[in-house]
Amino acid sequence: MTDAPHSHEPILTIDGLHKSFGPVNAVDHVSLEIRKNEFFALLGPSGCGKTTLLRMLAGFETPTGGRILLEGNDISALPPEKRPLNLMFQSYALFPHMTVAKNLAYGLEMDRLPKAEISRRVEEIMAVTDLGQFAGRKPDQLSGGQKQRVALARALVKRPKVLLLDEPLGALDKKLRERMQLELKRLQHEVGITFIIVTHDQEEALVMADRMAILKDGKLLQCGSPEDVYETPADRFVANFIGVMNFIEGVVGSDGIFNAEGLKLATGTEIRGAATLAVRPENITVTGGSFGIGGKIVDMAYHGLDRVLHVKIAASATPLQVRVPANAAVPHTVGDTIHIAIDPDRTRLFKN
Repeated sequence: MTDAPHSHEPILTIDGLHKSFGPVNAVDHVSLEIRKNEFFALLGPSGCGKTTLLRMLAGFETPTGGRILLEGNDISALPPEKRPLNLMFQSYALFPHMTVAKNLAYGLEMDRLPKAEISRRVEEIMAVTDLGQFAGRKPDQLSGGQKQRVALARALVKRPKVLLLDEPLGALDKKLRERMQLELKRLQHEVGITFIIVTHDQEEALVMADRMAILKDGKLLQCGSPEDVYETPADRFVANFIGVMNFIEGVVGSDGIFNAEGLKLATGTEIRGAATLAVRPENITVTGGSFGIGGKIVDMAYHGLDRVLHVKIAASATPLQVRVPANAAVPHTVGDTIHIAIDPDRTRLFKN
């Protein structure tokens, strides 16, 4: 297995896919192209349709409408066992009575591969996933992270064209989860298989994904790289869902200037009338002087490398979150009056 380059060529095309359960549209005419050898994330809050979409790709749910094309071939009507896609469940679903090696070999045995080929593939995937030392152990003798790797290896050993992962890290604690995020990304890069992961964890998607799709109420809101989605969210929901965002209500005049109480910003927008200004905490700076927008620190949170100041200004009903280095030369305390500046080039405006 060698590193595989990313490709802009689609391997999986989701064309107007729709799934309704009675009057509820769980997936509402979603269209997406997922590329060869990319790590793609389906992201959204609980009930947004991401797991239903994944189950339709795997063949466990029948679409109400639309098509699923794998390398140009319509697989919408194929049963799960006939699709060259593997689904890895959050529960891992390992056979408790089998060793790690037997768990990995089981699917290949069901495919009636020659014993020598099975042995070679199992040894190869155990080396890639660093499971060789656990080959003779059973699942109840493994840690959560080791079980996760076995489940992943069992899915990869069959060499699917696409690997589907449904909240694969949900059962792990925070530290192990963060380590396994990087491990998953490394393995995906090494084996050169397209990964599609479902998660509600925005940080997880930002860390791992080459591209991501944001879903809400079954509808696709935005698709793009983590940087695109974070820096240029398509609407207020996406802006609020991905990362931390401050929102300021105001009005854009005929001159294109955003106005709120004590705040004026030349945004260059084509929006006119009532609007919401969105700005990330890292795009607000403390001026260190008496110029800028005056405000009062009402709360603070220490995050190690930085502090988040909660600053109440006249223009905003809720305090703004402002990110500053923890070792800032001028320390700040709750109750201080400070002045801040907003970079207009790093804001987004949404029409109300």
